Amino acid sequence: MSTTTATVTLADLTRMLRESAGEEEGIDLDGDVIDTPFMELGYDSLALLQVIGQIQREYGIEIPDDAVVDAETPGALLALINSGQAPAA
Repeated sequence: MSTTTATVTLADLTRMLRESAGEEEGIDLDGDVIDTPFMELGYDSLALLQVIGQIQREYGIEIPDDAVVDAETPGALLALINSGQAPAA
């Protein structure tokens, strides 16, 4: 498995949210959603775990499942993902 240290962007995250869990009607993920809680965007913890799995596969970044619980917005999740990236084993 190859790994990368590329930064995950909001565009990357919203693409993965759409691919993993779809998009709620009336929600514009291309809008200003960086500080909007995931629950308001229509994503629950299962959807976020699916996205985390996708990030681990695509970027080789290890993210503990329990750390995701505290990331309530896309901005908080991106900060978690992009800080202290450790390649997955």
